[in-house]
Amino acid sequence: MTIALRPLQWIREFGRPPRILGLDIARGLAILGMAGAHIGETEPFQWLDPTTWTDLVHGRSSILFAVLAGVSIALMTGRSTLPDRERIPSIRLNLIGRGAVIFLIGLALEMLNTPIAVILTLYGLLYVAVIPFLRWRVWQLLVASGVLALAGPALLALLGAVTLNPYGAGIGFVLYGTYPITVWMAFVLGGLALGRLRIDQVRTAGVALGVGVLLAAAGYGLGALGSATGVTWSSASFSWSSGSSGASDMSILPGEDSAVGSSTEEWVEPSGWDTYPQSLADADPLGSALIAFLSVDPHTGGTAEILGSGGFALAVIALCILLSRPLRWPLLPLGALGSMPLSAYSGHVLVIALLSGPGGYFTSNVLWAVMAVGLLVVTTLWSVYVGRGPLERLVGWSAAKMAAVPTR
Repeated sequence: MTIALRPLQWIREFGRPPRILGLDIARGLAILGMAGAHIGETEPFQWLDPTTWTDLVHGRSSILFAVLAGVSIALMTGRSTLPDRERIPSIRLNLIGRGAVIFLIGLALEMLNTPIAVILTLYGLLYVAVIPFLRWRVWQLLVASGVLALAGPALLALLGAVTLNPYGAGIGFVLYGTYPITVWMAFVLGGLALGRLRIDQVRTAGVALGVGVLLAAAGYGLGALGSATGVTWSSASFSWSSGSSGASDMSILPGEDSAVGSSTEEWVEPSGWDTYPQSLADADPLGSALIAFLSVDPHTGGTAEILGSGGFALAVIALCILLSRPLRWPLLPLGALGSMPLSAYSGHVLVIALLSGPGGYFTSNVLWAVMAVGLLVVTTLWSVYVGRGPLERLVGWSAAKMAAVPTR
């Protein structure tokens, strides 16, 4: 086929079954949203002020990305049919191969030393963490996701208070970091259940839209209740969702002006350090758990945020499915962007790193707009003339090589 005819063929064939165009469109929105969260200039969100609505990209874009990860895993492991037990060893190796490469790409992006909290390291781990749940039925996945959402944040906060907010590389990465895997598994398991429910069907998408709206209303309603009653999350007081290693959150302990966490060689014992009951009382375990339950701000990892932003993500996915039919042609570029999310995400981080320099940081809505247009154009042209994204090819090759490893 001549080069001139390729765009026409692509327009006719791209996004057709078995591919689900609506999911690609949702991924494209997630990529553009994360780009906006990284470099956009936004004002605090207010329902009655449309100029502040760009603030919605914070937190919700990465959550949408995580839910879609669960949907993708469902699609590659049998769609609405649970994978046979005989296939599990091969599927397990496939997911480990994918996760390993994505994790390494995330590490490489972190080495660029940008202020971006790169999600790909967590994303890679989620591909491995989801393996035990591949044969779970939809109701089991939904129950597990619900338990993690409703009880997980409060239990983590309670644990942190009882243990006087421990910190370390592993704890920060798994429990109390920017992307605690215990919280984000709720989104992946919910997405896995969604992928098992034939989300490409109009009826399923319609139900998902209604459920998403209800969850969003419940979550943001809880957050509003917390704000109205003065129960709000403070990054200066609770390390469980601050995104730091925990060393800067020692103020929850008595004697916060001591040398704890400082670089001085002299050790000064904090007042009350040896009195665990008093330290525990100051940590306020029940208060911490209540705050965790009602926290709704982006990246606090509270129950209200999980329900509200998770419902928002579900509604966005459902809307993209429903609109991908009547608005297929104008949404094709967004679908092309979403068909290569790993390449697009990595590319936009690389651009930010090149423009800001190591350790640099800036915000610009103009650059956000230029980057959005650039991503749409480049990924569309790549999809038309090349096909799969470069990093998607790498991940697919790695997964195939891993799946080919003989198993006993």
